[in-house]
Amino acid sequence: MLFLASGCQPAETVPATITTTPAGANVAPLNFIDVVEKAKPSVVVVETDFSAGSGWIIDADGIIVTNHHVIEDAGNIYVTLDDGRIFTAESVRSDSLTDIAIIYIDAQELPAADVSDCCDLKVGQPVAAIGNALGRGISLKGGWISRLDVTVTAGGLTNYGLIETDAAINEGNSGGPLVNMNGEVIGITSIKLIDVSVEGVGYAISMDTALPVIQELIEVGYVTYPLLGISGIHTVDFFIASSFGLDIDHGVLFTAVGSDTPAEQAGLEPEDVIIAVDGIEVNTLEELVKTVRSKEVGQEIKITYWRNGSEHTTYATLIEM
Repeated sequence: MLFLASGCQPAETVPATITTTPAGANVAPLNFIDVVEKAKPSVVVVETDFSAGSGWIIDADGIIVTNHHVIEDAGNIYVTLDDGRIFTAESVRSDSLTDIAIIYIDAQELPAADVSDCCDLKVGQPVAAIGNALGRGISLKGGWISRLDVTVTAGGLTNYGLIETDAAINEGNSGGPLVNMNGEVIGITSIKLIDVSVEGVGYAISMDTALPVIQELIEVGYVTYPLLGISGIHTVDFFIASSFGLDIDHGVLFTAVGSDTPAEQAGLEPEDVIIAVDGIEVNTLEELVKTVRSKEVGQEIKITYWRNGSEHTTYATLIEM
């Protein structure tokens, strides 16, 4: 049902309009014309009774990808295609944790976007954000990949593995695609860092992160996440070690254990420091969360932790969040 492009193209081999010229000669500018011609027919406007955003067609039989926050708490949802046709959403499935949603409309033979597996993204690679910026219709904003595998906390949720770009992402872009120079979707624009002192910083959910979520939403209807059952989690650094009187300078400390959770059943206690999962070191909060999320519900994991000056090992069987 979901189609990947045949593979990522190294950024330096893709833009055919970039040429090398002798010193002092004019250099051809980066050209997004082919990108627009390929990708724009797949981009849609998503509107609700009180907001407007973007989306893109992932399946020709009427499956649209957007952000959860675009359709959250919406009564009526309308999708406007590139050809001007307007559809009312038949149903919606979404995941608030990753801010991803899919919309079903009663349409067939739609121009589905090509999706890249993001295997060779590089900082400095040209990209384009296509979407309903400021609610004024579909437009393109070009830019570059600024950082990869970025972690950002917004709205009380932490997002991992984001693509940072300086392509302008404004209100209304949310849910639209970030595409490479082949016109392939590499990310879902989702988070805009809004600050009067900051410009040119926007984020997209990498398709490496998004595709498994989209697939599960389509096949199951919702996304399952494994739960360990700890909270008040902190990356151990000098400040945390000093504040809690720790005799270890790395790992992940937690201050609470949920009742009747795998963590409690494994014998973990508040202010233990997890230093490895299944033999792989975890040194940051992000590493611990990503590692646990990568496991399956019902899977037993080996936890190595530090308590009162010595290393211990226990096992926990993860349950569904």
